Amino acid sequence: MNTWLYLTPEGLNLPSKTWPCCLWSAAGQRQLMSLDLAAQALNGQAIDLLLPMEVCSWVRSEPWPTKCKPEDQAIAFAVEEQLSEALETLHLSIGPCDGEGCYPVMVISRERLAAVLAVLDEVGVRAKGVFVDADLLANVQPRGVWWFGRWLLGGERIPRMAVSADNLQALMPLLPENMQWLDERQDRVAIDQWLTDRPTQSINLLQGAFAPRAKPLPWRISGLSLLMLAVLTWSAGAIRIGFLDGETQRLTAQNEQRFKALYPDQDRIVDMAAQLRVLQNQPAEAQGTRIAGLVSLIERVVGASEVEVQRIEFSETAGWRIQLTANSFTELEQLRARGRQQGMPVRLDSATKAAEKVHATLSVEDEA
Repeated sequence: MNTWLYLTPEGLNLPSKTWPCCLWSAAGQRQLMSLDLAAQALNGQAIDLLLPMEVCSWVRSEPWPTKCKPEDQAIAFAVEEQLSEALETLHLSIGPCDGEGCYPVMVISRERLAAVLAVLDEVGVRAKGVFVDADLLANVQPRGVWWFGRWLLGGERIPRMAVSADNLQALMPLLPENMQWLDERQDRVAIDQWLTDRPTQSINLLQGAFAPRAKPLPWRISGLSLLMLAVLTWSAGAIRIGFLDGETQRLTAQNEQRFKALYPDQDRIVDMAAQLRVLQNQPAEAQGTRIAGLVSLIERVVGASEVEVQRIEFSETAGWRIQLTANSFTELEQLRARGRQQGMPVRLDSATKAAEKVHATLSVEDEA
């Protein structure tokens, strides 16, 4: 069993060092104490943090149209209509695909999660994972558990939530008949067994912007010292050749100005000599390749979908950009998957939903 620290619902209104906590040791012993005292007892030991369901909400995507794991942004767009707050203010943690092809998502305010982690950092508690109590119920059947003064609902494919005894009575007609009910007032030891057998499907909130950063390894410190010594040695030599370097930069700048004057559409210079040879010797072939690539894209990818093309643009740096209108995010995901199957470098840069239509921008890297 891991060492768990549970921030109970009592301290939600004002997160502080005195937040009432419950600490489970590796031996399964339960201790109630404040957060600052728990930090002293842990003495720098890394723990799994457990948050009350009251700070989060749980949503689930529709069955995904492809077997390939979608990008996190695509799932966020797919569940956006189920969220009560703006997507930009929320932190979405995505769980593994379930048996019906849907993706569960745990949602919490970015500001609230940052505040919780800041309090932990202030008292010196290191969290290697952050989970939610209702999400720890084994995912084998629906469960209802009386824990820390309220009912937790979770388990197999039912929404994770925390409700009072009165609210549970109102929800009873909506719950599955095969619900398993447990009460810590009668068998605390059996319920605490969750923490020993945490389901693999439980969602860790430390994802994306909140993912832990790797600590620098000892060999990196030695490497940094060697790098600094090399920089000092190089600096001494750079002083002796400063004049020549300045002249080289001046001539390079002049050549770039002349190149841009001759070819103003070339706003990015990587290898001037190579670019000049291509522009002088193969302009028609390059243009033809770009047009052929667009025709292939329209016929093999876009043309096979029910999306509407609104505008097509091309630039040397970004390649082809096609503004589309689709009926759903599912159509966009199918379009992206079709492009990957055809071996074409297609990606969706942005997607927004308005008036029952999804507006998106499709980018295609220039292969010319």
